[in-house]
Amino acid sequence: MPSPPSPDFTHQFLLAMPGMADPNFAGAVVYVAEHNARGALGLVINRTTEITLATLFERIQLPLAPGALGDSPVFLGGPVQTDRGFVLHQPLGHWNATVAAADGVGLTSSRDILEAVSRGEGPGELLVALGYAGWSAGQLEDEMARNAWLNLPADAELIFRTPVEQRLARAFGRLGIDPAFLSMSAGHA
Repeated sequence: MPSPPSPDFTHQFLLAMPGMADPNFAGAVVYVAEHNARGALGLVINRTTEITLATLFERIQLPLAPGALGDSPVFLGGPVQTDRGFVLHQPLGHWNATVAAADGVGLTSSRDILEAVSRGEGPGELLVALGYAGWSAGQLEDEMARNAWLNLPADAELIFRTPVEQRLARAFGRLGIDPAFLSMSAGHA
């Protein structure tokens, strides 16, 4: 009998269960941009840094076009490569290093997207993060089996248009769950 296909969590949100021991992910909403046999890659979308886009662009020596983007926060995308920038965006566009997720959402790690943003020519919606969340082959599936995460289909509304401080509660709400009623540990019979 063939084994069942592995789940694909690409273009899904992962919601950390209340018992999440890893402080990098406690209370996190993670957008999974890519999940395959080699592992998974995503960004935490509800944790900001003290850095604004204006400050980040100044540090990487790119002028930022005037407008409201300068006050936007830079996110802490995860604990891996926190010195490197990642841009979650819609529409997908054509950039040098982009992972195409679904529904026109992409995750780009090349400088060309930031150069376009600096000229006012970047994607219509974006979230800039330092670092990413990564799982090796089978690691995410193992964490899911141990009830470390809940998952639900992702959408641009929650990523780009929901206030940061409301993202976790709204994601749980879409599942019809009040996180206050979740148990810190899974039961086993």
